[in-house]
Amino acid sequence: MPQKPSIPKGTRDFSPTEVAKRNHIIQTIKRNFECYGFQPIETPSFENSETLMGKYGDEGDRLIFKILNSGDFISKVDDVTYSSKNSASLTPKISEKALRYDLTVPFARYVVMHQNEIDFPFKRYQIQPVWRADRPQKGRFREFYQCDADVVGAKSLLQEIEFVQLYDAVFSDLGLVGTTIKLNNRKVLSGIAEVIGAQHLLIDFTVALDKLDKIGEEGVKNEMLAKGISENAIAKAAPLFSMNGSNLEKLEQLKTLLVTSEIGMAGVAELQRIVSQISQLGLTSAKMDIDVTLARGLNYYTGAIFEVSAPDGVKMGSIGGGGRYDDLTGIFGLKDVSGVGISFGLDRIYLVMEELGLFPESLERSIEVLCINFGDDESIQSLKLVGSLRASGIKAEVYPSAAKMQKQMKYANNRDIPFVVLIGKQELDNGTFIVKNMESGAQETYQFNNPDIFIKKLGA
Repeated sequence: MPQKPSIPKGTRDFSPTEVAKRNHIIQTIKRNFECYGFQPIETPSFENSETLMGKYGDEGDRLIFKILNSGDFISKVDDVTYSSKNSASLTPKISEKALRYDLTVPFARYVVMHQNEIDFPFKRYQIQPVWRADRPQKGRFREFYQCDADVVGAKSLLQEIEFVQLYDAVFSDLGLVGTTIKLNNRKVLSGIAEVIGAQHLLIDFTVALDKLDKIGEEGVKNEMLAKGISENAIAKAAPLFSMNGSNLEKLEQLKTLLVTSEIGMAGVAELQRIVSQISQLGLTSAKMDIDVTLARGLNYYTGAIFEVSAPDGVKMGSIGGGGRYDDLTGIFGLKDVSGVGISFGLDRIYLVMEELGLFPESLERSIEVLCINFGDDESIQSLKLVGSLRASGIKAEVYPSAAKMQKQMKYANNRDIPFVVLIGKQELDNGTFIVKNMESGAQETYQFNNPDIFIKKLGA
């Protein structure tokens, strides 16, 4: 007996309903991207290994899926390398390409390769799958979509302000009321590390601080001590653990803490401008919160840092994030090109909307009208009617065979089709068609040469 087929861990099949729901999210994001002036690009699913490797840190590099060279790749490996069983030396010999880990590094490569064709500032969006050899868990998969928007070639804080508005617009359109757009600044984090005397341990300090909501104050302090941060430095950072109040009040507390740090005060000034502008412009359904513990992507973020959390009561990791990077293209030789970008977590947004029941019921309905098949002559007439319906934007089909009525009606019920059309011999002779409302059971008769009355009733 053949073995039952399976799919790799961390990947998924999607049913028609699931695809419809995902497309609803993607189309909403895409519509807003384009309203804000972003242009679409696409890059290959796989890149040359040297494009990706070394750009995400040691942990990121371990999560990159490598692609074996075609042909007899092992024969090209010398005996010494092969017998050493050292993956670091063997991998470059047998793999020259890898699946993309994210969309940001391929975008940086794209900008460098096409810099003479691009009009700067360049606003791009990209919605494509990425792959990571991560441990699968709720909301985290090995194959998933990223929905990114970036602006390169502009240093103005106007971009950060527009990204806050863009997050608010997308989540408002999706009905996700009550999302929180968390905001911090890499310069603020650098300033804090400076005033407590831990500049040389900036990454260790911020990685531990970022876990405050997960492991609590004592857990963060213990991790900092384990990373070599002194008790004196931790004591100086104490105000961070209890910082609260409005955004303006938090900024005042930061000014007091960072008064001796030039870079820290520059970060506070940037945050203050964003908060001030957003206060004047207003948000529709999201709220913005200064979060000094937020520290994501510090390997390349240089200014503002964003992270979006789901509405209260929904247990889910971030559903969006991003930040300012001043020299990302520098990794490919193009210096001094500032950029800022955000990403939407499609899969997590899907899970949150499913939990909150926010998907329109109509998404589960792929067909609005089904014509029952009574035979060859009747089905030809049905196809003519279906043609008129489709031309008006109505989703319609004819059952493919003259099966028993019970089977065809069961098919309509299972697919939640609201209207069934009956064109039998009598209707064929009379030039009419009967429409049955599957919810109420009511039936109405229409003239075949004037289907517009039925079409208007459907709202097309």
